[in-house]
Amino acid sequence: MARKKDRLKINKAGPFFVDSSCIDCGSCVHIDPEHFGQTGNSSYVHTQPSSQKEINQALLALVDCPVAAIGAPKRLTSQISNDIFPIMVTKHSSGEVYYCGWSSKLSFGASSWLIRSSEGNVLIDSPRWSALLARKIEEMGGISKMVLTHRDDVADHSKWAKAFNCERFIHKEDADAAPEAEHLLTGMNVIPISKNLKLIPTPGHTAGSLVALLGNKQQILFSGDHLWWNPSKKVMIASKDYCWWNWSEQLKSVKKLLDLDIEWLLPGHGHAHRFKKGEWEIALSQTLMHAESSEDSLSY
Repeated sequence: MARKKDRLKINKAGPFFVDSSCIDCGSCVHIDPEHFGQTGNSSYVHTQPSSQKEINQALLALVDCPVAAIGAPKRLTSQISNDIFPIMVTKHSSGEVYYCGWSSKLSFGASSWLIRSSEGNVLIDSPRWSALLARKIEEMGGISKMVLTHRDDVADHSKWAKAFNCERFIHKEDADAAPEAEHLLTGMNVIPISKNLKLIPTPGHTAGSLVALLGNKQQILFSGDHLWWNPSKKVMIASKDYCWWNWSEQLKSVKKLLDLDIEWLLPGHGHAHRFKKGEWEIALSQTLMHAESSEDSLSY
């Protein structure tokens, strides 16, 4: 629980606050940028919510915080519903996609996603264990498969796998992060794991990084830490600064995705983004052009 005595001075005066236990993962900013921001050392409340709708959004960030660094009075936190997560992101011809919330400190607040479809529900990366979330997902049909995009974001995968008896997929190069995983991808081949979902190895950020691609037209890309969106500069990011293995290989992996028809980019870290028809190739080409003209990170 966030503590008033540790409230950061940079917070805007009002009921919501971030305390000194913040690890600056940015999960609150991704959920509610209208009220939360980052200093580079911590997150903070830059604008207090006023309407009930705004309060509800700030409460989502409060629940999602992996270290419980966001605080608010009991009169507000008492409004939190038991089924606050998961939240629907989009309905797709291949299934519904939800943001799971309950970010984990073990994965530095990374996002995880649930695909709900007639082929069986798939969890993309692991949230922290939550009995409340598990109960809600059980009501939605459970989990048949879990995709772990890379070693950083496996979090509480073992607890989720045990609870739902689901198969886990991870690349062999990152398998030491989830040694109990039932399926190990090898090499660079694209692997379909259902009719509408395929896994694409994209080494670079880590040796075993992969992305998951849902659908055949107007696709949804679950990009792990491979790519994300910068909303202030309206560009796609692939970061040399946060590349833990091989930057040149990551750029090769970025190029592999140019010909896709992406409608939604749903990353592990960073902002999600919805693209209009034709915008994906333009945005990704801009990212690659920046890489080729600069030795610096693609963080812009």
